[in-house]
Amino acid sequence: MNQTSFSGTRSETDIQPISPVLESNLKWIKTRFEDCADLSVFQWHFGPELRHTAFSVYFETLFENKTLNFMKASLQDLVPPEENPINSVTPEDVIRFFSNHGVSSQYAKLVNNLKETIDDIVTGHLVIFFNGWDQALSYKMASLITRQVTEPNAESVVHGPRESTVENLQKNIGMLRQRLKTPNFKLERFTLGAETKTEINIAYLINAVNLEVLAELKKRISGMKQVNVLDSSFIEEWIEDSTYSPFPQYRYTERPDTATAALLDGKIIIVVEGTGSILICPGLFTEMYQSSEDFYQRSIMSSLIRLMRIVAFFMALSLPSMYIALTTFHPELIPTVLLLAIMNAREGIPFPAFVEAAIMEFFFELLREAGARLPRQIGATISIVGALVIGEAAISAGIASPTMVVVVALTGIASFAIPQYNMATALRILKIPLMILSTVLGGFGLMIGFLWILLHLTSLRSLGQPYLTPLAPLQPKQLLDTLIRAPLKILLRSPRSKLIFGSKK
Repeated sequence: MNQTSFSGTRSETDIQPISPVLESNLKWIKTRFEDCADLSVFQWHFGPELRHTAFSVYFETLFENKTLNFMKASLQDLVPPEENPINSVTPEDVIRFFSNHGVSSQYAKLVNNLKETIDDIVTGHLVIFFNGWDQALSYKMASLITRQVTEPNAESVVHGPRESTVENLQKNIGMLRQRLKTPNFKLERFTLGAETKTEINIAYLINAVNLEVLAELKKRISGMKQVNVLDSSFIEEWIEDSTYSPFPQYRYTERPDTATAALLDGKIIIVVEGTGSILICPGLFTEMYQSSEDFYQRSIMSSLIRLMRIVAFFMALSLPSMYIALTTFHPELIPTVLLLAIMNAREGIPFPAFVEAAIMEFFFELLREAGARLPRQIGATISIVGALVIGEAAISAGIASPTMVVVVALTGIASFAIPQYNMATALRILKIPLMILSTVLGGFGLMIGFLWILLHLTSLRSLGQPYLTPLAPLQPKQLLDTLIRAPLKILLRSPRSKLIFGSKK
């Protein structure tokens, strides 16, 4: 996909007013939408002796209703029920009725220029032009069939709600409105892209959000007016503070309850039309290891699981490099019995520990990617069977030792235990330089790698907020919901937003 497909190079310049001459508008519409096979232009007559003309224009692929029945119903709103609308309505009646904001069965807005008609037509509106009137009627009639609300695929839980966001913007916002029945729940709408005209909404609780963070987010989104957005990941990469950092600076969720909890925490969420996931801003390091189910279980169990995820983080990041450092540079740190077992297992292996680990990691990542791309029914089976077959074949062929197979398998399993997939991806990237440092400098190289990662994390920001909050800078009150999860009777006593950002500015 080339660059122009993301940031449209052509601007809409048709700000000319609508002509009162119907044929002029019809010619302009047909020229502007030339070679659009799904565009429907329907010319019709109304009024006494059907001598008045009009035409409606819409995309058939975005509109399922029958135009003729819709026109008839619209005309019936203009006159008393005892009169015949087709034979009695005149253009003057239409102009007077809608100019005075008459109430009809379908909401219509008045359009004054041709550019606005284009914007409405391509977003699923039905636009009606009348002869002798320099305005047009625009009805929002888009009715595409979208995926129904089902259980979340990536964030399944044993307890708690089982609703998942879908690709329909209105449905997603409606599920949030059902949970936040307050006028403090604010929505701001943006349209991005000269070609895609993607509608996005940023949502927040005005009494909880940090206003400086909100202003910074609006500023960054304002710079995306011409960027053709196809998914929320486009917005993530555009507004993030550090593009080349392997660590994700925002969170994703497909659960309305998780998005609601984030809003109560003072976060800002971004909902994108056509995207089945919600972007949560800003994202902090400690939040990447939290799951919505943590709040649906007892605090003791949730705290133990969170600690287990922290252990999984270090395993996924450093287990292969620790194995390389210990077996290559520091065998005296390994218990004698275990060392003898490792040496016996490595007997006959023609590669050093780093090459052995790199080969097994490559095949494991290859299997993981293949399982993700295959159809769901066979993807999991191929991944499991493939790992077993390749691991056993590698041991039998003398390419890898059983100990290395166990280390690589444990590393992969540990990465699966991290709730945020993009954080697990970061660990998959970082373990490679750690393995190289361990091969060159042993434990000292591993320490250098950890210090480099720590320095990077302390300097990283998410919408200007320190990424390691509440660990650095240290904020003791927030520790009640980071590494452990305190009982809800303690967490819910004070506004969550004050725990996260301090008092609202």
